[in-house]
Amino acid sequence: MAQQVRGVIAPGRGEPVRIETINVPDPGPGEAVVDVQACGVCHTDLHYREGGINDDFPFLLGHEAAGIVESVGEGVTEVAPGDFVILNWRAVCGQCRACTRGRPWYCFDTHNATQKMTLEDGTELSPALGIGAFADKTLVAAGQCTKVDAAAKPEVAGLLGCGVMAGLGAAINTGGVTRGDSVAVIGCGGVGAAAVLGARLAGAAKIIAVDLDDRKLATATGLGATHTINGTGTDVVAAVQELTGGFGADVVIDAVGVPETYRQAFYARDLAGTVVLVGVPTPEMRLELPLLDVFGRGGSLKSSWYGDCLPSRDFPMLIDLYLQGRLDLEAFVSETIGLDDVEAAFAKMHHGDVLRSVVIL
Repeated sequence: MAQQVRGVIAPGRGEPVRIETINVPDPGPGEAVVDVQACGVCHTDLHYREGGINDDFPFLLGHEAAGIVESVGEGVTEVAPGDFVILNWRAVCGQCRACTRGRPWYCFDTHNATQKMTLEDGTELSPALGIGAFADKTLVAAGQCTKVDAAAKPEVAGLLGCGVMAGLGAAINTGGVTRGDSVAVIGCGGVGAAAVLGARLAGAAKIIAVDLDDRKLATATGLGATHTINGTGTDVVAAVQELTGGFGADVVIDAVGVPETYRQAFYARDLAGTVVLVGVPTPEMRLELPLLDVFGRGGSLKSSWYGDCLPSRDFPMLIDLYLQGRLDLEAFVSETIGLDDVEAAFAKMHHGDVLRSVVIL
Protein backbone atom coordinates (compact mmCIF):
# COMPACT_ATOMS: atom_id res chain seq x y z
CA MET A 1 0.00 0.00 0.00
CA ALA A 2 1.31 3.44 -0.95
CA GLN A 3 2.55 5.65 1.87
CA GLN A 4 1.99 9.37 2.23
CA VAL A 5 4.99 11.44 3.28
CA ARG A 6 6.24 15.03 3.14
CA GLY A 7 8.36 16.14 0.20
CA VAL A 8 9.87 19.36 -1.20
CA ILE A 9 8.37 20.13 -4.60
CA ALA A 10 9.50 22.56 -7.31
CA PRO A 11 6.09 23.34 -8.88
CA GLY A 12 7.24 25.43 -11.84
CA ARG A 13 10.16 27.27 -13.40
CA GLY A 14 11.66 29.73 -10.91
CA GLU A 15 8.85 29.31 -8.38
CA PRO A 16 9.69 28.92 -4.69
CA VAL A 17 9.70 25.36 -3.47
CA ARG A 18 6.98 24.12 -1.19
CA ILE A 19 6.26 21.11 0.98
CA GLU A 20 3.54 18.80 -0.31
CA THR A 21 2.15 15.41 0.65
CA ILE A 22 3.41 12.80 -1.80
CA ASN A 23 2.45 9.20 -2.43
CA VAL A 24 5.28 6.66 -2.35
CA PRO A 25 4.24 3.27 -3.80
CA ASP A 26 5.38 -0.07 -2.51
CA PRO A 27 8.57 -1.15 -4.29
CA GLY A 28 8.11 -3.18 -7.46
CA PRO A 29 10.63 -5.54 -9.05
CA GLY A 30 14.13 -4.13 -8.77
CA GLU A 31 13.03 -1.21 -6.57
CA ALA A 32 13.51 -0.12 -2.96
CA VAL A 33 11.84 2.32 -0.58
CA VAL A 34 14.35 4.22 1.54
CA ASP A 35 13.66 6.04 4.79
CA VAL A 36 15.71 9.18 4.16
CA GLN A 37 17.77 10.40 7.12
CA ALA A 38 19.74 13.27 5.58
CA CYS A 39 20.00 15.02 2.21
CA GLY A 40 22.40 17.77 1.13
CA VAL A 41 21.23 20.89 -0.71
CA CYS A 42 23.08 20.82 -4.04
CA HIS A 43 23.32 23.31 -6.90
CA THR A 44 21.73 20.70 -9.14
CA ASP A 45 18.50 20.96 -7.13
CA LEU A 46 18.51 24.71 -7.75
CA HIS A 47 19.09 24.06 -11.47
CA TYR A 48 15.99 21.84 -11.46
CA ARG A 49 13.93 24.55 -9.74
CA GLU A 50 15.10 27.12 -12.29
CA GLY A 51 14.27 24.86 -15.24
CA GLY A 52 17.93 24.48 -16.15
CA ILE A 53 17.73 20.68 -16.46
CA ASN A 54 14.40 20.15 -18.25
CA ASP A 55 10.76 21.17 -18.02
CA ASP A 56 9.33 18.02 -16.44
CA PHE A 57 7.69 19.89 -13.57
CA PRO A 58 6.73 19.30 -10.85
CA PHE A 59 10.03 18.00 -9.49
CA LEU A 60 10.59 16.18 -6.23
CA LEU A 61 13.93 17.71 -5.27
CA GLY A 62 16.88 16.27 -3.35
CA HIS A 63 19.39 13.63 -4.38
CA GLU A 64 22.51 13.83 -2.17
CA ALA A 65 21.22 11.49 0.51
CA ALA A 66 21.66 8.64 2.95
CA GLY A 67 19.09 6.55 4.79
CA ILE A 68 17.80 3.14 5.78
CA VAL A 69 16.26 0.67 3.34
CA GLU A 70 12.67 0.13 4.48
CA SER A 71 11.50 -2.41 1.91
CA VAL A 72 12.58 -3.97 -1.38
CA GLY A 73 10.78 -5.40 -4.37
CA GLU A 74 10.97 -8.73 -6.12
CA GLY A 75 14.39 -9.85 -7.31
CA VAL A 76 16.40 -7.34 -5.25
CA THR A 77 19.64 -8.83 -3.94
CA GLU A 78 21.91 -5.75 -3.66
CA VAL A 79 20.39 -4.51 -0.40
CA ALA A 80 17.95 -5.64 2.28
CA PRO A 81 15.61 -3.89 4.73
CA GLY A 82 17.63 -2.32 7.54
CA ASP A 83 20.72 -1.59 5.44
CA PHE A 84 22.26 1.87 5.80
CA VAL A 85 22.80 3.17 2.28
CA ILE A 86 24.02 6.14 0.29
CA LEU A 87 21.82 6.94 -2.69
CA ASN A 88 23.49 7.32 -6.06
CA TRP A 89 22.13 8.56 -9.35
CA ARG A 90 24.04 6.15 -11.60
CA ALA A 91 22.70 2.64 -11.04
CA VAL A 92 24.82 0.67 -13.50
CA CYS A 93 23.14 -1.83 -15.79
CA GLY A 94 25.92 -4.43 -15.99
CA GLN A 95 25.09 -5.19 -19.61
CA CYS A 96 25.92 -2.20 -21.82
CA ARG A 97 29.13 -1.96 -23.85
CA ALA A 98 30.90 -0.02 -21.09
CA CYS A 99 29.92 -2.48 -18.36
CA THR A 100 30.85 -5.56 -20.38
CA ARG A 101 34.26 -4.03 -21.14
CA GLY A 102 34.93 -3.67 -17.42
CA ARG A 103 34.27 0.07 -17.27
CA PRO A 104 30.97 0.28 -15.38
CA TRP A 105 31.69 3.84 -14.18
CA TYR A 106 30.97 4.84 -17.81
CA CYS A 107 27.67 2.88 -17.90
CA PHE A 108 25.55 4.07 -20.82
CA ASP A 109 22.25 2.68 -19.55
CA THR A 110 21.87 3.72 -15.90
CA HIS A 111 18.35 3.38 -14.59
CA ASN A 112 15.86 4.62 -12.03
CA ALA A 113 12.69 3.28 -10.41
CA THR A 114 10.00 2.31 -12.90
CA GLN A 115 7.05 3.43 -10.80
CA LYS A 116 6.28 7.10 -10.22
CA MET A 117 5.78 8.94 -6.97
CA THR A 118 2.82 11.30 -7.15
CA LEU A 119 1.07 14.21 -5.50
CA GLU A 120 -2.18 13.50 -3.66
CA ASP A 121 -4.19 14.29 -6.80
CA GLY A 122 -2.24 11.74 -8.83
CA THR A 123 0.10 14.19 -10.60
CA GLU A 124 3.30 12.32 -11.41
CA LEU A 125 6.52 13.74 -9.96
CA SER A 126 9.93 13.88 -11.61
CA PRO A 127 12.48 12.97 -8.92
CA ALA A 128 15.72 14.96 -9.14
CA LEU A 129 18.37 12.70 -10.70
CA GLY A 130 15.97 9.81 -10.28
CA ILE A 131 16.12 10.05 -6.48
CA GLY A 132 13.89 12.77 -4.96
CA ALA A 133 15.25 12.69 -1.42
CA PHE A 134 13.92 15.91 0.09
CA ALA A 135 11.24 13.62 1.46
CA ASP A 136 10.69 11.42 4.47
CA LYS A 137 10.84 8.39 2.18
CA THR A 138 11.62 7.88 -1.48
CA LEU A 139 11.35 5.16 -4.13
CA VAL A 140 14.48 4.33 -6.12
CA ALA A 141 15.97 1.56 -8.19
CA ALA A 142 17.69 -0.87 -5.84
CA GLY A 143 20.93 -0.32 -7.75
CA GLN A 144 20.83 3.29 -6.59
CA CYS A 145 21.39 2.10 -3.01
CA THR A 146 24.98 1.49 -1.91
CA LYS A 147 25.40 -0.15 1.49
CA VAL A 148 28.05 1.41 3.73
CA ASP A 149 29.12 1.20 7.37
CA ALA A 150 26.22 2.35 9.55
CA ALA A 151 28.67 4.00 11.97
CA ALA A 152 28.90 6.97 9.60
CA LYS A 153 26.74 10.00 10.32
CA PRO A 154 23.92 10.28 7.73
CA GLU A 155 24.54 13.99 7.15
CA VAL A 156 28.15 13.18 6.25
CA ALA A 157 27.60 9.95 4.32
CA GLY A 158 24.96 11.46 2.07
CA LEU A 159 27.37 14.04 0.68
CA LEU A 160 29.18 11.27 -1.17
CA GLY A 161 25.99 10.83 -3.16
CA CYS A 162 26.82 13.80 -5.36
CA GLY A 163 29.00 16.87 -4.78
CA VAL A 164 31.80 15.52 -2.62
CA MET A 165 32.13 12.39 -4.76
CA ALA A 166 32.16 14.53 -7.90
CA GLY A 167 35.11 16.56 -6.61
CA LEU A 168 37.06 13.71 -5.04
CA GLY A 169 36.56 11.61 -8.16
CA ALA A 170 37.56 14.43 -10.50
CA ALA A 171 40.95 14.48 -8.83
CA ILE A 172 41.52 10.78 -8.13
CA ASN A 173 39.55 8.92 -10.80
CA THR A 174 39.37 11.28 -13.78
CA GLY A 175 42.48 13.38 -13.23
CA GLY A 176 44.59 10.48 -12.03
CA VAL A 177 46.36 12.70 -9.50
CA THR A 178 49.22 10.83 -7.89
CA ARG A 179 52.16 11.32 -5.54
CA GLY A 180 54.24 14.41 -6.25
CA ASP A 181 51.84 16.00 -8.74
CA SER A 182 51.02 19.68 -8.87
CA VAL A 183 47.29 20.35 -9.01
CA ALA A 184 45.26 23.54 -9.50
CA VAL A 185 41.56 23.66 -8.67
CA ILE A 186 39.56 26.54 -10.14
CA GLY A 187 36.42 27.18 -8.12
CA CYS A 188 36.38 26.10 -4.47
CA GLY A 189 32.73 25.63 -3.65
CA GLY A 190 31.59 22.20 -2.49
CA VAL A 191 32.83 20.30 -5.55
CA GLY A 192 36.09 22.20 -5.87
CA ALA A 193 36.83 21.90 -2.16
CA ALA A 194 36.31 18.15 -2.48
CA ALA A 195 38.74 18.11 -5.42
CA VAL A 196 41.32 19.78 -3.17
CA LEU A 197 40.70 17.09 -0.56
CA GLY A 198 41.00 14.40 -3.23
CA ALA A 199 44.32 15.77 -4.46
CA ARG A 200 45.61 15.77 -0.90
CA LEU A 201 44.43 12.20 -0.39
CA ALA A 202 46.23 11.14 -3.58
CA GLY A 203 49.52 12.63 -2.37
CA ALA A 204 49.82 15.73 -4.56
CA ALA A 205 52.87 17.79 -3.62
CA LYS A 206 51.41 21.18 -4.54
CA ILE A 207 47.70 22.02 -4.48
CA ILE A 208 46.71 25.46 -5.73
CA ALA A 209 43.20 26.67 -4.91
CA VAL A 210 41.72 29.40 -7.13
CA ASP A 211 38.56 31.35 -6.34
CA LEU A 212 37.14 34.87 -6.11
CA ASP A 213 36.05 34.47 -2.48
CA ASP A 214 38.63 34.49 0.30
CA ARG A 215 36.24 32.51 2.52
CA LYS A 216 36.32 29.61 0.09
CA LEU A 217 40.08 29.86 -0.23
CA ALA A 218 40.39 29.62 3.54
CA THR A 219 38.25 26.49 3.51
CA ALA A 220 40.38 25.02 0.73
CA THR A 221 43.50 25.67 2.79
CA GLY A 222 41.98 23.77 5.68
CA LEU A 223 41.30 20.83 3.36
CA GLY A 224 44.83 20.66 2.01
CA ALA A 225 45.55 23.49 -0.42
CA THR A 226 49.20 24.54 -0.20
CA HIS A 227 48.72 27.80 -2.12
CA THR A 228 45.76 30.06 -2.92
CA ILE A 229 45.01 32.54 -5.68
CA ASN A 230 42.21 35.09 -5.52
CA GLY A 231 41.34 35.54 -9.18
CA THR A 232 39.87 39.00 -8.70
CA GLY A 233 42.02 41.23 -10.90
CA THR A 234 44.69 38.51 -11.12
CA ASP A 235 46.04 36.70 -14.16
CA VAL A 236 45.22 33.18 -12.96
CA VAL A 237 47.28 31.44 -15.64
CA ALA A 238 50.39 33.47 -14.85
CA ALA A 239 49.90 32.97 -11.12
CA VAL A 240 49.63 29.19 -11.47
CA GLN A 241 52.68 29.12 -13.72
CA GLU A 242 54.65 31.18 -11.22
CA LEU A 243 53.87 28.66 -8.50
CA THR A 244 54.95 25.74 -10.68
CA GLY A 245 58.34 26.82 -11.91
CA GLY A 246 56.89 28.54 -14.96
CA PHE A 247 55.45 25.33 -16.37
CA GLY A 248 51.87 25.04 -15.18
CA ALA A 249 50.20 22.35 -13.09
CA ASP A 250 50.17 18.67 -13.93
CA VAL A 251 46.42 18.55 -13.41
CA VAL A 252 44.00 21.49 -13.52
CA ILE A 253 40.41 20.92 -12.40
CA ASP A 254 37.72 23.36 -13.53
CA ALA A 255 34.98 23.14 -10.93
CA VAL A 256 33.12 26.19 -12.28
CA GLY A 257 32.29 25.18 -15.82
CA VAL A 258 32.20 28.43 -17.79
CA PRO A 259 34.27 29.27 -20.89
CA GLU A 260 36.52 31.72 -19.03
CA THR A 261 37.55 29.27 -16.32
CA TYR A 262 38.00 26.47 -18.85
CA ARG A 263 40.41 28.62 -20.88
CA GLN A 264 42.27 29.37 -17.66
CA ALA A 265 42.48 25.66 -16.91
CA PHE A 266 43.64 24.87 -20.43
CA TYR A 267 46.53 27.33 -20.37
CA ALA A 268 47.39 26.87 -16.67
CA ARG A 269 48.35 23.21 -17.17
CA ASP A 270 51.81 21.98 -18.00
CA LEU A 271 52.57 20.63 -21.47
CA ALA A 272 51.08 17.13 -21.70
CA GLY A 273 49.13 17.89 -18.51
CA THR A 274 45.49 17.11 -17.86
CA VAL A 275 42.44 19.37 -17.74
CA VAL A 276 39.37 18.00 -15.94
CA LEU A 277 36.01 19.71 -16.38
CA VAL A 278 33.71 18.87 -13.49
CA GLY A 279 31.74 22.13 -13.29
CA VAL A 280 28.55 21.80 -15.36
CA PRO A 281 28.12 24.28 -18.25
CA THR A 282 24.75 25.53 -19.45
CA PRO A 283 23.49 24.58 -22.93
CA GLU A 284 24.14 27.96 -24.54
CA MET A 285 27.83 28.18 -23.55
CA ARG A 286 30.42 28.01 -26.34
CA LEU A 287 34.20 27.68 -26.17
CA GLU A 288 36.80 28.84 -28.70
CA LEU A 289 40.41 27.64 -28.56
CA PRO A 290 43.06 27.71 -31.28
CA LEU A 291 43.14 24.18 -32.61
CA LEU A 292 46.91 24.46 -32.94
CA ASP A 293 47.14 25.02 -29.19
CA VAL A 294 45.01 21.95 -28.55
CA PHE A 295 47.37 19.96 -30.76
CA GLY A 296 50.61 21.57 -29.64
CA ARG A 297 50.11 21.33 -25.90
CA GLY A 298 49.27 17.63 -25.95
CA GLY A 299 47.97 16.00 -22.83
CA SER A 300 44.36 15.23 -22.00
CA LEU A 301 41.12 17.21 -21.94
CA LYS A 302 38.59 15.28 -19.88
CA SER A 303 35.13 15.76 -18.46
CA SER A 304 34.20 14.11 -15.18
CA TRP A 305 30.68 12.79 -14.68
CA TYR A 306 30.03 12.03 -11.04
CA GLY A 307 33.76 11.83 -10.49
CA ASP A 308 33.86 8.74 -12.76
CA CYS A 309 32.89 6.85 -9.64
CA LEU A 310 31.68 3.31 -9.21
CA PRO A 311 29.49 3.64 -6.12
CA SER A 312 29.86 0.00 -5.05
CA ARG A 313 33.64 0.46 -5.07
CA ASP A 314 34.13 4.07 -3.99
CA PHE A 315 31.44 4.79 -1.38
CA PRO A 316 32.40 2.05 1.13
CA MET A 317 36.11 2.85 0.70
CA LEU A 318 35.63 6.56 1.34
CA ILE A 319 33.35 5.95 4.32
CA ASP A 320 36.01 3.67 5.78
CA LEU A 321 38.60 6.43 5.34
CA TYR A 322 36.25 8.89 7.04
CA LEU A 323 35.70 6.56 9.98
CA GLN A 324 39.48 6.12 10.29
CA GLY A 325 39.87 9.90 10.58
CA ARG A 326 41.72 10.13 7.26
CA LEU A 327 39.01 11.93 5.25
CA ASP A 328 37.47 15.07 6.74
CA LEU A 329 33.97 14.88 5.31
CA GLU A 330 32.48 16.76 8.26
CA ALA A 331 34.21 19.92 7.05
CA PHE A 332 31.64 20.10 4.24
CA VAL A 333 28.60 20.30 6.52
CA SER A 334 28.07 24.02 7.09
CA GLU A 335 24.67 23.64 8.76
CA THR A 336 21.87 21.17 9.34
CA ILE A 337 18.32 22.29 8.55
CA GLY A 338 14.75 21.04 8.20
CA LEU A 339 12.63 20.50 5.09
CA ASP A 340 11.04 23.93 5.62
CA ASP A 341 14.43 25.61 5.20
CA VAL A 342 15.35 24.42 1.68
CA GLU A 343 14.39 27.67 -0.07
CA ALA A 344 16.52 29.70 2.37
CA ALA A 345 19.37 27.24 1.86
CA PHE A 346 19.27 27.90 -1.89
CA ALA A 347 19.83 31.60 -1.19
CA LYS A 348 22.78 30.88 1.13
CA MET A 349 24.32 28.57 -1.45
CA HIS A 350 23.87 31.14 -4.22
CA HIS A 351 25.71 33.75 -2.16
CA GLY A 352 28.55 31.39 -1.25
CA ASP A 353 27.71 31.39 2.45
CA VAL A 354 27.86 27.60 2.84
CA LEU A 355 29.62 24.56 1.46
CA ARG A 356 26.60 22.40 2.21
CA SER A 357 23.35 22.83 4.04
CA VAL A 358 22.08 19.38 4.95
CA VAL A 359 18.42 18.55 5.56
CA ILE A 360 17.91 16.23 8.53
CA LEU A 361 14.74 14.14 8.43
